[in-house]
Amino acid sequence: MSKERETWHLSKNIPLTFVLTIVMQTVALVWFISALNTDVEYNTKQIIRNETRITGLEKIVQQQAVTMGRIDENIKSIRQMMEKIMSDNKTASMPK
Repeated sequence: MSKERETWHLSKNIPLTFVLTIVMQTVALVWFISALNTDVEYNTKQIIRNETRITGLEKIVQQQAVTMGRIDENIKSIRQMMEKIMSDNKTASMPK
């Protein structure tokens, strides 16, 4: 008994619309993946751009914090100087 092996073949029972539908879905899937890849690349570039901007902003905020500290110290010194002047004026204007 010898068994003949059948080779694979496309049956004529499969409708042409079914084959076309599979092909169209494959094309749509490739198109969708391509668009998705483009969006991912765009988002990656935007993330890098935003990280650069954030780094710059962090430096500016740190500089502003230092400047605010200096301004606070200057105001404190001016207040102390004014209080000293006021106290000197009060003691000078008091009758002896």
